[in-house]
Amino acid sequence: MGLGFKLKRVFFLSAAVMLVLSQGHAASAKTVGAIMTADIQYYRDIHKALVEEMGKDVEIVVQKPMPDPMSWTNAARKLVGIGASVIICYGAPATLTVMKETSDIPILYAGVYDPDSMNISGKNATGVSLSVPVEKVLKDLSGISKFSKLGVIFSKSEKDTIIQARDIKKSEGALGFQSVMFGIGDQVNKDDIKGVDALIMTTCGAAMSNIKDIIGAARRDKIPTAALIGGGENAGIILTVTADPKEQGAALADMLKKVLGGAKPSEIPVRQSKQLQITVNVKEAKACGLNASANTGGGGARVIE
Repeated sequence: MGLGFKLKRVFFLSAAVMLVLSQGHAASAKTVGAIMTADIQYYRDIHKALVEEMGKDVEIVVQKPMPDPMSWTNAARKLVGIGASVIICYGAPATLTVMKETSDIPILYAGVYDPDSMNISGKNATGVSLSVPVEKVLKDLSGISKFSKLGVIFSKSEKDTIIQARDIKKSEGALGFQSVMFGIGDQVNKDDIKGVDALIMTTCGAAMSNIKDIIGAARRDKIPTAALIGGGENAGIILTVTADPKEQGAALADMLKKVLGGAKPSEIPVRQSKQLQITVNVKEAKACGLNASANTGGGGARVIE
């Protein structure tokens, strides 16, 4: 046997070993995908808390679709296509879309309002609900300024926001107001938002993408604003009451560790968020001639002055 043949044989054996090792590494490596609609600040805060809990143990591929059905579908298909072992969904629209695209890949969600009412459950989905006491938010908003006509910002493309709008309407009799529904799309014309003396924004991705126009309408009429999702307070939302994103992210990380360790989503109960994050933009309230303080929301609020 010649030296050249021996060298070739060693080379091929080495190449075969490297191939087996690389295949073994690829098989053990797990890709985690995430869908973060419109790169919304609230979802970024949840994701940051998740990453801090996970450390460097996992790399997450993040998709940031616009808040429309086609974008959610494309993002979901990309993550399914790359072979994600787990897909994390922030918000109900992303969760519902991924559930349509796969029944095999584990799905973990956060920032989802009342998941039971949307049948967000099953063998491959679990997560953390966004529990916000709507009637409390409305009472706190009326403490800033009494209102008789409340504008409700929601999207017909986002099922959870429709449910929130209905929950708000249920409080009309008890609190003595009339709901005026503003179903928005990709674009918002602030001139269309009128005829109300207060505004409340649901967990609407389309609204967050058009927050400047919504705030513009409120400033024009000097009316109080509230939101059930964080991220709009620095833009001018006066009262924000939502589930604490740090709690959401930490709970999500615990679930992700369990799933990566071999647990099935069906074995992990859905968690109810317990802590609220309240933010009061006193500066914006004063600019609109409204009354808001650190005591708004019952105290303990983060205040923007």
